[in-house]
Amino acid sequence: MLNPECTKELVLDIPAEEVSKAFGEVVRNYKRYAKIPGFRAGKVPDTVVKRRYAAEIRKDVIDGLLPERFNKAVAELGVSPVGQPQVTELTVDEGQPLHVKAVFEFIPAFALDGYQDVTVDKPSAEISEEEFEKEMAQLRESRATVEPVEEDRPLVDGDWAQISYSGQVDGEPEAAPVAGEDSLVEIGGKDTVEAFSTVLRGAKAGQELKAEVIYPADYAEPKLAGKTVAYDVTVQGIKKRTLPEMNDEFAKELGNYESFAELENRVREHMSNRKRRSVEGETKDRLAAALIEKYAFPVPESLVQEQIDARLDRGLRALAAQGMQTEQMRKLDFGRLRAAQRDAAVAEVKASILLDRIAQAEQITLSEEELDRELQMAALQSREPIETLRARLTEDGGLARIREQLRREKTASLLYERLPG
Repeated sequence: MLNPECTKELVLDIPAEEVSKAFGEVVRNYKRYAKIPGFRAGKVPDTVVKRRYAAEIRKDVIDGLLPERFNKAVAELGVSPVGQPQVTELTVDEGQPLHVKAVFEFIPAFALDGYQDVTVDKPSAEISEEEFEKEMAQLRESRATVEPVEEDRPLVDGDWAQISYSGQVDGEPEAAPVAGEDSLVEIGGKDTVEAFSTVLRGAKAGQELKAEVIYPADYAEPKLAGKTVAYDVTVQGIKKRTLPEMNDEFAKELGNYESFAELENRVREHMSNRKRRSVEGETKDRLAAALIEKYAFPVPESLVQEQIDARLDRGLRALAAQGMQTEQMRKLDFGRLRAAQRDAAVAEVKASILLDRIAQAEQITLSEEELDRELQMAALQSREPIETLRARLTEDGGLARIREQLRREKTASLLYERLPG
């Protein structure tokens, strides 16, 4: 299926003399190497060669006559073709004119005036003290220890109750009990079901309690969502969470830091880089959306389908990484999945076309050093020699795609740097 707004038709007719000449050259080439029982090499009659290799000869004649003439005719039309042309009519016989009609998609021309004036808000990438303090608090929390409470006292908010429990789901007498041993429950914790905190608050080690828990419909564990469960609970012990002191020793335990001040500097640096990448990525996405909104133009369907394929491939790889089996994937509704990806794919194709046009206008090029850096990173990830990777990518067209993508990223970065703010 092609987009009619981005489709042209091309008709070529090649004179019979040229067709006959091409047939003759191809047949002579086959005669040199044809191995047919009963004939010596190079002595096979033309009629036998033509009969034996009819399909191959016809293909070679077409491949020899069409591509150069097709490319020349397309160039005369002044358009940039994409994807493979679809042949709708083809007549090729020795001694007869070759006739071919093909349709192909192209990237439409459109005025690019005013792209420099397209702007979006450019948030600050500076790290606030509040953000830094929150990060350090989370770092401290990650190193907290949970120690038994030796004194004889009841559970209070902030304590951790070590419990065993067994619960029966209301209305499901045949269902297996909801049970656990040596589980830790934070009294009053944000992730603790309130009914558990209410029952356990004030209890002591060794006590046996009963709790009825009504789980909300959106509870994280599906088998309990919307259910009511009656629990028998035994308090096995009380534990207290202790936060470490934020000092030089804390820093040294975390890694190769000489002091707490050095740790703080490294955390600030890491946060700054992370926020800068996040802000830049989000701003570039909004800038691309603004450019797409400004310039209305149709896009070739073949490019859209390629982008949908790429998005689905990434999605399936992610599902496989999460443990989904091939048999499960085969049961997915791919028609629905493709339809769901379409709008995003169209936007990505439009953004790529716009960035290519802007790169051309700005005369943005990619140096071999920039390409080599990208290939070196890819070679490390794929664990293969860089020259082997380069040869493979050159053969399958991947190198050209990497060049295009890097040029687009370089163009997007230029537009981002020009934004006010």
